[in-house]
Amino acid sequence: MRIVSLLPSATEIVFALGLGDDLVGRSHACDYPPEARAIPVMTRTILSSAPSSRAIDARIRRARQAGRPPCELDADALRAAEPDLVLTGGEGATCGIGRQAALQALGEAGRRTDVVALAPSSIEGILNTITTVGAMTSAEDEAIGLVELLRERLGAIEARVARRRSEGVPARRVVTLEWLFPLFGSGRWIPEQVRRAGGWDVLGREGERPGRTTWRAVLEIDPEQILLVPHGFDARRTAAEWERVARPVGWHDLRAVRHGEVFALDANAYFTRPGPRVVEGIATLAELFDPRGFVDQAPPDAWIPIADP
Repeated sequence: MRIVSLLPSATEIVFALGLGDDLVGRSHACDYPPEARAIPVMTRTILSSAPSSRAIDARIRRARQAGRPPCELDADALRAAEPDLVLTGGEGATCGIGRQAALQALGEAGRRTDVVALAPSSIEGILNTITTVGAMTSAEDEAIGLVELLRERLGAIEARVARRRSEGVPARRVVTLEWLFPLFGSGRWIPEQVRRAGGWDVLGREGERPGRTTWRAVLEIDPEQILLVPHGFDARRTAAEWERVARPVGWHDLRAVRHGEVFALDANAYFTRPGPRVVEGIATLAELFDPRGFVDQAPPDAWIPIADP
């Protein structure tokens, strides 16, 4: 089968199911696993060289004002790939290629191509996308096996969270920021990740699109932890980006700042991409929330502490 993935999480799923050799096209953002980078690119973006979240936001606004999308599909490349299956994201994503764009690009190519949109908004939805890809390919058994492993891992984390709760360890009150300029709280599955790991994302909108927020709201909540997970950034880039953000009045009075509980997380790997690694994101959060109860659960380089003198 010839597969084109226009979604980074779908590319991860394809490789996780042992279908990497069937992948004949990918998006510019599909960079994991490393083997994916050898696959021909079918999209282009105006955002790749933007140095900061402020610059990215400005480019997106200018593109929209000009009536152009921030990311575009190379229709000629897609047709030349002659795919049997195209995996896309949902409509309306900031830099995603939706099903309608793929169908339009394929046009009357003379080849029957299945175009499947994967747009989960919950952990269960993410697991369902894995079984969907398995059902659309020759890897249904592999998909079922992978989902079972992920459920076992998730169940073990949640069971330990419940034990720690019964031992008197309270849920952590946190604020998770999914973009830094402008400021956005978290949405979709990220607040659920926080909840399953033993926390409460006070500004999170579980199952919904991320929402704009303000530093005033963060200051009023005075969270125990602040988690930085800007979409498309790894932990190191997030930490560097944080250096560009002006601290609001009262920042150093926040409990999270005073206690050294501000963290830059690898959003790309474990949080903002709805793929198999979101379960490792939950393990990472569990360790941050309860280091004594969850020792060495986070993957290497999953988070960096932010020191604000």
